[in-house]
Amino acid sequence: MAEEIIRIEGLRKIYRVGAEQVRALDGVSLTIERNEYVAIMGPSGSGKSTLMNILGCLDTPDDGRYLLCGEDVSRLSDEELAAVRNRQIGFVFQSFALMPRRTALENVALPLLYSGVSRSVRQQRAREALLRVGLGERMDHDPGELSGGQKQRVALARALVTNPSIILADEPTGNLDSATSEEIMSLFNIINAAGNTVILVTHSEQIASYARRVIRIRDGKVESDTRH
Repeated sequence: MAEEIIRIEGLRKIYRVGAEQVRALDGVSLTIERNEYVAIMGPSGSGKSTLMNILGCLDTPDDGRYLLCGEDVSRLSDEELAAVRNRQIGFVFQSFALMPRRTALENVALPLLYSGVSRSVRQQRAREALLRVGLGERMDHDPGELSGGQKQRVALARALVTNPSIILADEPTGNLDSATSEEIMSLFNIINAAGNTVILVTHSEQIASYARRVIRIRDGKVESDTRH
């Protein structure tokens, strides 16, 4: 029987804009199993970004439960959420979010610095992560010397360096051309095949087609949930 890695039950999130209440999430429930490859889709304002932020322990729901690897993280403090996030989740962003004056190796090692890992171990694990994404020749280059695709590979290596259970990617090819997008998505396939649970948030049907399951969100609710 497959192991559940994520279970959310009746998640609700309301934002107040002046006198108006916006129901970003309105009773969302779903489960994701370990090693699944899932795309979350929906139009702007559908609630998918709010759902991503809660799945990534960047935000908490107003109501409902979120179990991550069996732990109820729905009501954790910011400090406790940060600890869970650092341990369980690797993030990949559309904008790459790299430190401009640090080399690729230093950027990838940063999450380990925050975890108190020794310098020699940080560098070794960062090298291994960069080799895993095919950037062994660019370790000492800073982001200004890298192409968009290479920057996203650095970002992916940084997400992998802590050995997280989940890779959470927000529009990971949004700043890339179509050929480079295919290269990056091929890497996600390899990473998923190696055992990581991959969750993509995307507007693109083409990018979503790489996933084996597509969850569509509309008006804060799950509109459809299909497996390929």
